[in-house]
Amino acid sequence: MPNREKKSIARNRSANHAYFIDETWEAGLVLTGTEVRSLRERGCQITDSYCSIRDGECWLMGVHMHPYSHGNVWNVDPDRKRKLLLHKRQIHYLDQKLRTKGVALVPLELFFDEHNRVKLIIGLGRGKKLYDKRQDMADRQVDRDIARALKERARS
Repeated sequence: MPNREKKSIARNRSANHAYFIDETWEAGLVLTGTEVRSLRERGCQITDSYCSIRDGECWLMGVHMHPYSHGNVWNVDPDRKRKLLLHKRQIHYLDQKLRTKGVALVPLELFFDEHNRVKLIIGLGRGKKLYDKRQDMADRQVDRDIARALKERARS
């Protein structure tokens, strides 16, 4: 039996630049068959997407999933909102956290799990200020310089 691992579909790399991610959760998505086939074929775009909680349900909005090439009349609207599958306690907890100012529910990564189900990692993020972003960039540069110096030292 082959050892299956998760296969990444899309990643929101700008989320770590714009937010401090405090907690993460894994959620399922309610999709149609043509949407799953489309994800296997081409993937999707989640950089400008967000999650919200309405009437005790968690929704993913702003995701564009390309229409399936052989979908014909079964293709649905590529920009529709999609329901996230979370436990009721998790939704209630997230709803309480989202009521504080400056907190957002951000999609981080969309992937196929080991059972070939589409999953989404969502993170509870606090918005970064400009000086926080600059500090992160400076820290990354320092880490690169240290790694470069160590590599150069190991060569000689």
